[in-house]
Amino acid sequence: MAIKDVLKGLAGFSPSESLYRRIVTPAVEAAIEKIPKPVGSFGYDPWGYNENAVKVSLGVTKWLYDHYFRVTANGLENIPANGRLLIIGNHSGQLPMDGVLLGTALATNPHGPRAARAMIERFFPTVPYLGNLLNSIGAVIGDPLNCAKMLESEEVIIVFPEGVRGSGKLYKDRYKLQRFGNGFMHLALTHKTPIIPVGIVGCEETMPAVANIAPLAKMLGVPYVPIAPPFPLPARVHLNFGKPMHFQCNMESEDEVTALVEQVKTEIRRLIALGLEQRKEIY
Repeated sequence: MAIKDVLKGLAGFSPSESLYRRIVTPAVEAAIEKIPKPVGSFGYDPWGYNENAVKVSLGVTKWLYDHYFRVTANGLENIPANGRLLIIGNHSGQLPMDGVLLGTALATNPHGPRAARAMIERFFPTVPYLGNLLNSIGAVIGDPLNCAKMLESEEVIIVFPEGVRGSGKLYKDRYKLQRFGNGFMHLALTHKTPIIPVGIVGCEETMPAVANIAPLAKMLGVPYVPIAPPFPLPARVHLNFGKPMHFQCNMESEDEVTALVEQVKTEIRRLIALGLEQRKEIY
């Protein structure tokens, strides 16, 4: 499948050659070529990742990364150039822009680009066309079996343990970590996977929500319907990646696992505080 065909499928139109080249620049092509990502002869992997779709997606998100959200990323040298890895961060912003920006930072990392797989909520694939699109650019339903198989294939996986508790929180609760699930720590322990904590500052201000219309969300079958701006605002985003955290535990009790999760939360809080200190202006 040609990249222009991908653009046509994603955007519903046939782009001109100049538009195509503006989106899929030589820099984007070069970044994708450096990513250690095994795919089949048709350009797909077992989870639906497609190199052509990723090139188009990265071309768009790199512009947003550089010019709209003006991302500052620190600590990218802490990301190993190969091997299994869990990226664990705070979640916010109503829409998953934090995951998009993390993925862009990893894919264009000058110390060694990586193709990150984002774990998404189960309701996303219920939206027509959205599930296939998200699969093609690297997202996978956040099922422990999916995650385990990808770790065994030496993938990089982005996990937001707060889930919708984080993405749907109100502006008054910004930068307050919600409850973390323990699932990511079980995976890290079972599959001997290092964890890179990341503190994300700025996404809280992209779509600040003042309320959630819970009855409407229930009727629509979605996690929340926020009263928020209709599109993401151009907040400046700071990403601070910590050093790899390695854990060993016989998992004799869930309390022991929870204690390890708290260590990760403590480091993420530190990285968030660092980002807030670095930030000179919100927009």
